[in-house]
Amino acid sequence: MSKSLTQIIELHPLAPLKPEYGARCNGCGVCCACEPCPVAYVFLFQFSGRCRALLWQNDTGRYVCGMVVSPDECVRLIPTRLHGFMGRFFAARIAAEYGCDFGAEVVDTKIE
Repeated sequence: MSKSLTQIIELHPLAPLKPEYGARCNGCGVCCACEPCPVAYVFLFQFSGRCRALLWQNDTGRYVCGMVVSPDECVRLIPTRLHGFMGRFFAARIAAEYGCDFGAEVVDTKIE
């Protein structure tokens, strides 16, 4: 018998629905709202809870990783001149924009 874990997360009301496992990432933010990734473990020293680097972008209507789009703001020790290089480095580490690898089932329970 397998145990199921229920976790309640809050996301922006305009966030896209979580894609199917393996489908292209659409910026839904579910994975990062549930738990930090290995990049957050190593560079943000965050081991549980909603990732501090999860950012909502109004202009695109999706979530993005702050470690990818503005790493120098997430980790103060990264010089601004390395912003592009480190963003690409972090994107490769989390497989940004590739297939969804978060297998959780999402149930929409909007609270009015």
